Amino acid sequence: MSVNWRGVYPAVTTQFNEDFSVNYETTQQMLDNLINEGVHGIIVNGTVGENCSLRPEEKRKVMAAAKEVVAGRVPVISGVAETTTQFAVEFSQDAEKMGIDGLMVLPGMVYRSTEREAIHHYQQVARNTALPIMVYNNPITYGVDVSIEGMKTLAEEQNIVAVKEATEDTRRISELFSAFGDRYTVFGGVDDIALESLMLGATGWISGLTNVFPRESVAIFELAEQGRYQEALEIWRWFLPLLRLDTIPTLVQCIKYAEFLAGRGSELTRAPRLSLPEQEKQYVKQLFDTAMANRIDLSKFKLGE
Repeated sequence: MSVNWRGVYPAVTTQFNEDFSVNYETTQQMLDNLINEGVHGIIVNGTVGENCSLRPEEKRKVMAAAKEVVAGRVPVISGVAETTTQFAVEFSQDAEKMGIDGLMVLPGMVYRSTEREAIHHYQQVARNTALPIMVYNNPITYGVDVSIEGMKTLAEEQNIVAVKEATEDTRRISELFSAFGDRYTVFGGVDDIALESLMLGATGWISGLTNVFPRESVAIFELAEQGRYQEALEIWRWFLPLLRLDTIPTLVQCIKYAEFLAGRGSELTRAPRLSLPEQEKQYVKQLFDTAMANRIDLSKFKLGE
């Protein structure tokens, strides 16, 4: 499947059994539910999917399970988060052989790269796979910012086609369009500035909290795409307190606990991520309960008619 880089792509969680082995069946059920509720694509093996906590063979089994259940209904993208460039190349080649539709590539893990090193990393992955690649630019978390000048270098790689922009500076979105026009597809990569990103021209949103409220996420995107910003704002302001959970160090635990509260998955995460302390759980539960008590009837927006 060719990737239509548009819409809401949840960075999905990886579900675990009580012994912390991967539960591929419940992971598939979760993906099926998300697709049935309207998401435009799926991203496995991302940060929220606990990529760096999975064994190499588990990552590949997660991809296989996703491909099986998605069955061509939407694109399946895999995160590439490896400790060395060679490992990233090998993983990308395996993903291509398995029929994954595209890659979201992170800089080398553990070692904090310079921009020159990060660019080399992306180049080597791009030159060793035919899959379309999204650059995941997240300097806050990964310590390296691929600048506009860096993206000019990467523009020479024809299969680097998209950017997940997560600098938390929405000015970067306008800078990308000013420098490159439509050379790159730009996705918003930070949940609590997603609407601003869409208003500035981003054509997609990679989201963690979409795992909890997919229909609302899709409605925000579709209203923004239609220029119906005032209506989008109503849902956005309702959603924003939960979306802010995406920007804190325990985002994975918070998202998984919210999934658990919604009856959509397990809260289990692999160490070093530990279950949230009770006080933090109560905070997430308060946000979730408030959202449920004030949930907006989306039918009034007459989307999809």
